[in-house]
Amino acid sequence: MSEPFDPARWRPASFLPEEDARDPALLFVVAVLCFLACLTALGVIAGNRAAQGWASQLTGEATVIVRARGGETPDAAAARAAETLAGVPGVTEARALEKEKAYELIRPWLGDVADLDDLPVPRLVAVGLDDKAPATAATLAKALKGQGLDAVVDDHSVWIKDIRHAAGVVRWTAGTLLALIAGAAAAVVAYATRAGLAARRDVVEVLHLTGAEDAQIANLFELRFARIAALSGAAGALGAAVLGAVLRLVGGGQGITPALPIAWVDLLAVLPCPILAALVAAVAARITARRLIQRL
Repeated sequence: MSEPFDPARWRPASFLPEEDARDPALLFVVAVLCFLACLTALGVIAGNRAAQGWASQLTGEATVIVRARGGETPDAAAARAAETLAGVPGVTEARALEKEKAYELIRPWLGDVADLDDLPVPRLVAVGLDDKAPATAATLAKALKGQGLDAVVDDHSVWIKDIRHAAGVVRWTAGTLLALIAGAAAAVVAYATRAGLAARRDVVEVLHLTGAEDAQIANLFELRFARIAALSGAAGALGAAVLGAVLRLVGGGQGITPALPIAWVDLLAVLPCPILAALVAAVAARITARRLIQRL
């Protein structure tokens, strides 16, 4: 077909070009932000799992500190305390620990003492609690007191409270970081939208004169930047998933560290990233475009 009759030659150009010189920079910035957001999400999931594991371990056990009275030896007092607690409802196991365990706990404060046997070092009793109906600290203390034992029950409630508090702080911090990352991505898209409108101001005015509505023009920017953000989100999510898989493989069964036990199922958390990135970009582009178009 001759050149004057080529349909492609007479086809009207689109309001927004398919490619723009600024697109690679925008893709890179949004992809990095999505990568950081996915890593934050993976870290929160792994940290929350670790906190729940520590809390469940502490909830299922208690420690009893036994001090000898009268002529009773510390080992005999510990053995009697373990025997007493073994019969308490809600206790699955009670075991008197070796004296070396108690020595190791106080050695950092006393230093390398040659003979600790001359000191009144208390003995420890490890108590396993029933998961469904655990015995309370008050119940254990009452049983020990009934046998005339001088003992203190530590149900680890303070540690459990601290762990749960720390997990809550981590969740709130991660939520704040995700909000900041989403805001940064929205700001980048808003800037790109503003630049695109400024470059095509004359075209927008002509479209207004021909009867085009603000929403129709804004939709062009919304769809364009939503598509760019979706591609960037997919790239960032893929990078975060690959890094998470590497950490899982390097760390073995518990991930890179017991404090962040990454599981394979955690990698699925990056799947919504492209959709969320496209949604944030679409909203930012739409709001920015409509405000600027109304001022033209």
